[in-house]
Amino acid sequence: MARRGIPLALVQAVMDHPEQRLIDESRAGNWIHQSRLRFKDGKMYLLRVVVAEDEQPPVIITAYRTSKIEKYWSAE
Repeated sequence: MARRGIPLALVQAVMDHPEQRLIDESRAGNWIHQSRLRFKDGKMYLLRVVVAEDEQPPVIITAYRTSKIEKYWSAE
């Protein structure tokens, strides 16, 4: 997160209240929490947090932002 310039507070906000929560098709037990957020540069990004929810306690695998909102946003 630090290397990608993503503040811990934003990751926590997405974890607490994601706009969407999706099953990670690449690995059983992982879920993706994601929300659309405006970052300091004024641009809108999708912040995605991949979580191993089958672990106790759940473990954040990675967090990243992408400008390709339409690619990852689920219409369902």
